[in-house]
Amino acid sequence: QVQLAESGGGLVQPGRSLRLSCEASGSISSVNDMGWYRQAPGKQRELVATISNSAVTNYADSIKDRFIISRAWNKNMVWLKMNDLKPEDTAVYFCFAEIGDSENRFSDYWGQGTQVTVSS
Repeated sequence: QVQLAESGGGLVQPGRSLRLSCEASGSISSVNDMGWYRQAPGKQRELVATISNSAVTNYADSIKDRFIISRAWNKNMVWLKMNDLKPEDTAVYFCFAEIGDSENRFSDYWGQGTQVTVSS
């Protein structure tokens, strides 16, 4: 059983920063990509940022110069530092990870989501 636990969401004023954290735990032999998606009310879930197991990053154009994704290799953790937040960044943010078991079978796992609200 694998679990992803997110933290760090909340209410913040425009222009401020937040850092989201996510830790994967359970029956984990290896981890490929980790990252973040978000879903705003009435919209589809969209990619925010990913980081591979070789530290290659990928960002959505809408956040590319404001958000930074990073990863702790020995703890199966991923962070998303969000700077200069805008009201349009308001969404539920979901952590995901591609995790392999003892037989090298990989599956995608998702966290429960953490709410980020940007408002004055």
